[in-house]
Amino acid sequence: MYVHSLGSFPLIMVRRTKAEAEATRAQILDAAEAMFRERGVSRTSLQDVAAAAGVTRGAIYWHFKDKAEVFMAMMDRVCLPCEMAAEALADPSHGSALARLSEMAMEPLRDLQQDPHLKQVFHIAMHCTEYTDDLASVRARRLEAVQGYQQMMHAVLLQAQRQAEVRSDLALAPAAAGLFALIDGLMRNGTLAEGPFDLLAVGPVAVRAYIDGLRAPATASSPAAPERSPRRTPGRPAPST
Repeated sequence: MYVHSLGSFPLIMVRRTKAEAEATRAQILDAAEAMFRERGVSRTSLQDVAAAAGVTRGAIYWHFKDKAEVFMAMMDRVCLPCEMAAEALADPSHGSALARLSEMAMEPLRDLQQDPHLKQVFHIAMHCTEYTDDLASVRARRLEAVQGYQQMMHAVLLQAQRQAEVRSDLALAPAAAGLFALIDGLMRNGTLAEGPFDLLAVGPVAVRAYIDGLRAPATASSPAAPERSPRRTPGRPAPST
C-alpha cells in the first residue's frame, strides 16, 4: 500500500505543478489587463505587471516572451468577435447572403454590449494601445485579422451578388471595407469607458441602413423576398481587432 501511494506521488506533483502554473499565468494576465487599462499598454512595463500580479519578472518570462505576447494572450482569453462571427456565418446554407452579412455585423456588437470582460479587453485594444516598435507583432496580427474578416465579408457579398440580392455593378471590395469601417467605429464608440452609447440600439439601425444601400432594386416581376435571419450558433468559444 505504501509503495503504491509513493508510486503515484510524482503524478500528483505534476498535476499540482501544472495547475499552479495555469493559475500563475491567469494571475499575470489579470494584472496586465488592469495595468494596461490604467496606464496604457505602451506605458506599462513587465515589471509593472509583475508587481501588480505579485510575482517576479522571471515568472512572467517563464510564461511569455515579451509584452506583445502578454497582450496577445490577453486578447486570446476572450472571443475575437469579428473573427468568430465571420467563421460561424460563412456557410451559405444559413439563410440569405444579406441576412448572414447583417448577422456577421451585429453579432460582435451584441457580444461587446453583453459581455463586460470582452468589453474591457476591447477598450484596452481600441483606446489604450499605441503600436510602438515593441508591439509590432500585435499590429501585424491585427492587420491580418482585419484583412481576413473583410475577405469573408467580400465572399458573402459575392454570394449575394450571384443571388441578385445586391446591385450587379456593386464594387464588392470597397463595400466590404466600408461595412468593416462601420462596425469598427461602432465598436470604438461602444467600448468607451463612459457614456450612454448603446450598441444594441444604434447597431441595428446603422447596419441596416448600410446594407439597404447595397440592395438590388426590386422589380415588378421579381419582388424582393423577405430575409430569413440565420440561426445563431449556441454559445461562444473563449478571441484582435
